Amino acid sequence: MWGDPGNERLKKTYFSKFAGLYYPGDYAMVDEDGYVWVLGRADETIKVAAHRIGAGEVESAITSYPAVAEAAVVGVPDPVKGEEVYAFVVLKQGYTPSESLAKEIQNHVRQVMGPIVTPKIQFVNALPKTRSGKVMRRVIKAVVSGSNIGDISTLEDEASMDEIKKAAEELKKQLGKA
Repeated sequence: MWGDPGNERLKKTYFSKFAGLYYPGDYAMVDEDGYVWVLGRADETIKVAAHRIGAGEVESAITSYPAVAEAAVVGVPDPVKGEEVYAFVVLKQGYTPSESLAKEIQNHVRQVMGPIVTPKIQFVNALPKTRSGKVMRRVIKAVVSGSNIGDISTLEDEASMDEIKKAAEELKKQLGKA
């Protein structure tokens, strides 16, 4: 790469953010013992009231609740907090979506992560995933924000997109943003 003048774009992308260091797009921290802990993708970081929160951290807190099978979390712009946390939650078989269950999950997340993280919960039957099983957060975020969803050629199940669109509209109505 260094000897190839055609790779200026790559140098600018990966080596210009921090002088002399490679930046792959991940956030990490070094603990008191000198160990590096990778916290997740920088583009999956949500900034709530000046606090940086990893989408994966919130998803882990949500999925640690017994009724939850899986979750996808995105940050949505908010004029007061910077971003709000929206969570799309798939329940385990035998559980029924309800306002009280959403509140229980919110309270659980607050206990695990602190009061700064209170996700807006919306239940769905499926999350949009690639054929290899990765949740397509960028697509969820685009649907919620009303922007172009881009390429979805790797989408495994098109019905999951309808689920997210419906859930996003319902969430906006509940929050008075529709």
